[in-house]
Amino acid sequence: MEASRDYFAAVREEKNYQKAIELVPYAKLLGISFSESEKEGLLFHLPFDQKNIGNTMLPAIHGGVIAGFMENAAVIHLMWAMESVSMPKIIDFNIDYTLSGRPEDTYASCNIVKLGKRIANVQIEAWQSNRDKVIAVARSHFKLIIE
Repeated sequence: MEASRDYFAAVREEKNYQKAIELVPYAKLLGISFSESEKEGLLFHLPFDQKNIGNTMLPAIHGGVIAGFMENAAVIHLMWAMESVSMPKIIDFNIDYTLSGRPEDTYASCNIVKLGKRIANVQIEAWQSNRDKVIAVARSHFKLIIE
């Protein structure tokens, strides 16, 4: 979906998080949602879905689903923070899996470490029932597209 600067500004002002998700097709496919609070900023949510199980013996969420969730959280976070309608292009993405993703909802938050004119560095943490027990930490760099 192609969006104009005015459209995205209206989405942000209305805090219409679902319309923002629709701008990122893979985020929409995964069922990602997000909300915003003054205390925590943007909080991303990946609802549990049986089709996302990678290891049926544990069971555990597929690592690619967790990584995709975290990458999309970073993209949306950057778009929201930059007031941009252009999707940042990923340069690199490094992830450390610290715990298995159990068959339950997963959450993520992002921290923009550096926001330059052309490059952004974002750190992402994902957890499930206990925010103090992260299941994955990722660091990513994005090329910013300036309109």
